[in-house]
This record gives sequence, structure tokens and C-alpha cells, in this order.
Amino acid sequence: MQITDVRIRKIEKEGKMKAVVSITIDEEFVIHDIKIIEGEKGMFIAMPSRKTAEGEYKDIAHPIKSSTRELIQNLILQKYNEELLHSEAV
Repeated sequence: MQITDVRIRKIEKEGKMKAVVSITIDEEFVIHDIKIIEGEKGMFIAMPSRKTAEGEYKDIAHPIKSSTRELIQNLILQKYNEELLHSEAV
């Protein structure tokens, strides 16, 4: 599995959510609405989710293996940090 594209839409408002991301896998499958969140222990991603009738949020799409989630998170956060550095330089 290769992540072939990462598109980041930064959120300008103050708050914990910093960006919304779409990734393309193998130039054939897209996952939209991955969120970059600033938590107490640093940045992390939240996969797309939906609120249930009970008020809980359940992921709509997510990696099965923790190693895959880590790979996706590391790549997204790397791209996000690159965009931050680029926007500060401009």
C-alpha cells in the first residue's frame, strides 16, 4: 500500500482541530475527512467518523493494523509540518 497523495486543508479558527486531510492510496482509493488534532500529548489524526444514535462517534474507515495507522499518521503529520514551514517562509 502506497499513499500517493495527501491534501491538507488548514483550519484557521482557534481550537484543537488544526486541519482536515484527504489521502489517496495507490492512486485508486481516497479517504476524506481525516482530522489533525492537537492533543495534550501532541498532534494525532482522527479517522472519519459518524455520530451514532447513542451519541458516540464511530470510525467510518480506519486501518486494521496499528502499524498501518502509524504509517498514515506519520506521513500526514510530516506533510502538515512541511506546509506550516512553507507558509511561515512566505
